[in-house]
Amino acid sequence: MKLDKRDFAILKVLSTEGRISKTALAERVNLSATACWDRLQRLETAGIIKGYHADVALKHLTPHVTVFVLAELANHNAEAFSAFEGIVNQHDHITGCWALGGGFDYLLQVICRDIDSYQQLMDRVLDQDAGLARYFTYVVTKAVKSSAPPFDLLFADG
Repeated sequence: MKLDKRDFAILKVLSTEGRISKTALAERVNLSATACWDRLQRLETAGIIKGYHADVALKHLTPHVTVFVLAELANHNAEAFSAFEGIVNQHDHITGCWALGGGFDYLLQVICRDIDSYQQLMDRVLDQDAGLARYFTYVVTKAVKSSAPPFDLLFADG
């Protein structure tokens, strides 16, 4: 799908202002409401806009712990990767998972009530024979930055 400057402008606005009205969005990107709506539908259909959600500050709602886990699999074949990814997708506490190139195979983001809950989750993952050779746990002590993609830098010519 070929994107133009207006498509990138729509994506940039939505990445930081997901609740903006369609009318206000159209004004911000210099389009009619109908043209903006058509572009939004095209971006959604193409899977470029995956969804809309709120950035919830859990610290104001409940005690919790965020943990990043570096995971290395014992076997490095397609079947082992697929099995691990299938197990990861079964656990809602695992809120993010990225396949990596380099020394480790995956980076997982886990959000649990406390460290005991995290360890119970990892015990369940190990019991499911996820194929882990080893994993390293890193507890988040403070969120420093979380932001939208740097559209202006990534698509300077877009």
